[in-house]
Amino acid sequence: MNIKLPHDSSRRRFCQASSALGLALASGTGLLEAAAATSDASSKNAVADLGERFGLAFDPSDTAVVYTDPQNEVLSEKGIAWPLVRESLKENNTIENMERIFKAAKAHGFEVFISPHYFYPTDKGWKFNGPLETEEVTSGMFARKGRLNLDGFEGSGADWLERFKPYIQDGKTIVVSPHRVWGPETNDLVLQLRKRRITKIILGGMLANMCVESHLRELLEQGFVVAIAKDATAAPKHPEWGYGYEAALINYAYLAHAVLTTDEVVNAMQPKP
Repeated sequence: MNIKLPHDSSRRRFCQASSALGLALASGTGLLEAAAATSDASSKNAVADLGERFGLAFDPSDTAVVYTDPQNEVLSEKGIAWPLVRESLKENNTIENMERIFKAAKAHGFEVFISPHYFYPTDKGWKFNGPLETEEVTSGMFARKGRLNLDGFEGSGADWLERFKPYIQDGKTIVVSPHRVWGPETNDLVLQLRKRRITKIILGGMLANMCVESHLRELLEQGFVVAIAKDATAAPKHPEWGYGYEAALINYAYLAHAVLTTDEVVNAMQPKP
């Protein structure tokens, strides 16, 4: 079964879109404005069109969903990060969109991988940290009592969001070892993907400008085709550091093979008649 994004093979439509993109770039507008110009020449989402021209296709045989940090700390009202992420979660309808992709993946046979974030007591011995790392350690975000200790885990900030548990704990979802900073370089995500011959990834989760973007960059370096589900993620609105979601969208446009809405992702996962 081969599930492809809707593709317009019309040479004229392709040339119109390419011309609009070229004119926008030549006129000095930014990449996002250029993508918008492409959209004017096409009936589809501009960045999705670019993804289609890369030949992106979603098929259960080689495509998987990867979510980073679907955990209470960044998704629950009781989570430590809630005050900073709640607006972004609401704007993007993030939790509902993540669940829609979970449901589509399970319904159509796509494998799902979870790359979680945990901190253990021994991590307090780290001698240096970046700004957000420092905040995480001092606030107790994603805290667990030990690698082999689940005391107090149930319902904690490190636990899965309750509404996601039926999808994550169904005995089929692959939960890899925790990433230790932001990216998958420190866990076994790439190994688990390779062992299942996954070459294409639908990526989402939290936080958009940190773990999701770091996973995007490393997975690209590892040779995977990556599509971002841009409204199945969110980011903090920090009073000093700024709105991380805006930064993430800019970098997604530069890096990802496609930047899609949840509607586009779910439609592309549907079996062909």
